[in-house]
Amino acid sequence: MPSNSVYLEERIPTQLERSWKAFRENTLAVFGFWCLCILVLVTILAPWIAPYSAQFQTGELLMPPSWDTKGTVDYFLGTDDLTRDMLSRLIEGSRLTFGYAILVALAASILGVLIGILAGMTSGLKSSFLNHLLDTVLTIPSLLLAIIVVAFQGPGEMSILLAVWLALIPRFIRAVYTAVHAEMEKEYILAARLDGANSFYLLYHSVLPNILVTLSTELTRAISVAILDIAALGFLGLGAQAPSPEWGAMLGDSIELVFTAPWTVTLPGLAIMISVLVVNLVGDGITQAINAGTE
Repeated sequence: MPSNSVYLEERIPTQLERSWKAFRENTLAVFGFWCLCILVLVTILAPWIAPYSAQFQTGELLMPPSWDTKGTVDYFLGTDDLTRDMLSRLIEGSRLTFGYAILVALAASILGVLIGILAGMTSGLKSSFLNHLLDTVLTIPSLLLAIIVVAFQGPGEMSILLAVWLALIPRFIRAVYTAVHAEMEKEYILAARLDGANSFYLLYHSVLPNILVTLSTELTRAISVAILDIAALGFLGLGAQAPSPEWGAMLGDSIELVFTAPWTVTLPGLAIMISVLVVNLVGDGITQAINAGTE
């Protein structure tokens, strides 16, 4: 007579669970994720957490940071040549550099992914023409494209956002087009078509899950490029104009003080570097986690 013992079948983790586990085991990715969360919170709450207004003049000219013997905790990161608090300007400047970079990259990804998917799932003259057009556009650096757009639109915050947005769209189109087109050429897609699967079914169930690595890689890369382009245009005087606390503009305005007040130059530069580094750490972690989840 069979025993009444209960056999427990071990549940197989889903792809999302495997990816999340792999991400949590990546120390650098987790560190970057928490740093990214802090940056996002600072960007959102900037008007409320900044000690002073970005344009408020404290009356303390070129006060060094608090860790200097001549510094004070009232101005933790010192002041600039117009007696404005550096910490307040860096916090409020995060909205103009880091925050705008995320918004521009997301906006470019939406349009670029849609066009790339449509082009990748078609063939013939339209696909070939788009492929050659993108190859031509991508030979021009994104910063140069942005400078060309700003040259026609004139300097300003809206011009710089439009310029960076237009410069990022071809990157998404090319990457998504290549990934989708490669998937559509595989045998399992042909087998699914023979079974009667339509294009929407193939896209949702077969193509998109297999191009998640490409999407995550391109999005994080686009955010990094957007941060650098916005800062570079601000540094060149083509983006946000003085007295804006945009990080690139702050760097350009204080470049002459590199020897007399080095903190006015190094702090905006560190803010740009750290934000790009954090985004890349999270992006690499997500890519590795997705790859581990599909194994």
